[in-house]
Amino acid sequence: MNIKKVLKTILPLILGGFLVWYSISKISIDILIGYFKQANYGWIFLGLFFGILSHLSRAYRWKFILEPIGFKPKFTNSVLAVLVGYLVNLALPRAGEVSRALVLTNYEDVPFEKGFGTIVAERIADLVMMLSIVAITLFVQFDFIYELLTKNFNPIKIGIGLVVLIVGFYIFTSFVKRAKKGILLKIKTFISGLIEGVTSIFKMKKKWAFIFHTIFIWVMYVAMFWATIPAINGLNVPFGGILIGFIAGGFAIAATNGGIGLYPIAVAAALALFNVPTEPATAFGWIMWTAQTAMIIIFGGLAFLFLPIYNKSK
Repeated sequence: MNIKKVLKTILPLILGGFLVWYSISKISIDILIGYFKQANYGWIFLGLFFGILSHLSRAYRWKFILEPIGFKPKFTNSVLAVLVGYLVNLALPRAGEVSRALVLTNYEDVPFEKGFGTIVAERIADLVMMLSIVAITLFVQFDFIYELLTKNFNPIKIGIGLVVLIVGFYIFTSFVKRAKKGILLKIKTFISGLIEGVTSIFKMKKKWAFIFHTIFIWVMYVAMFWATIPAINGLNVPFGGILIGFIAGGFAIAATNGGIGLYPIAVAAALALFNVPTEPATAFGWIMWTAQTAMIIIFGGLAFLFLPIYNKSK
């Protein structure tokens, strides 16, 4: 077996285990269990409902990219493929996209490279949405973020840093534009593909339906985070805190296997900026992560089992 592949699988799990231990060290297990027992599960299930809507919308959105290249998979197979993809991502980050494309290859005869290409285009749209949420958060919480930065850092040094960053970015992009080989050419190709992928969305026959579902998916993600907050009695988080906590959690999920260990730490750190006590903030992070992960394992597992039954003719 390839050592590199083994390390790619084992190292994230070891890191996740360490982060779980670190997060638990910040709160007594008994206290954490107490929060789980006292949680209002009505709010948690409402959050999960929003999460399910986002998955259904993602599966439906997929058809708007597949139709122009000549494929119309069954909606049920699209939903099952999306759920299986999420399940696989828990074990191997980014492998979910591959498994999702393989499902359509096996059951809908969509060539793997074409199916995978549509998923990459989707991910580009999702990246744009994530950056948009970051931009909205910076706008909504500008005074708070500015005060936070000036309070902890020298404003002159921040200004110099921004100038250096802008100049450095300009020089870097100049080199990338002229690149003919090596790593810079790969970056140039990636950026070109990114731009092409985003602009291709606007050339789609049903582009507005695609854009609507893209916005809807991310609104549901934020709504899932928002709806789970009242599950913990007395946890008060302002709208800006919800956005910053959501962003922190999103990056945690992208960085590790489904955010294992890191998600509660990242969310608690974000909420701490708004003077939310460590214990309820950490407990919320664990409840939020557990609810999301349980949903993926249950529905992803059922999808994995149901696929061959639904497609028994295949």
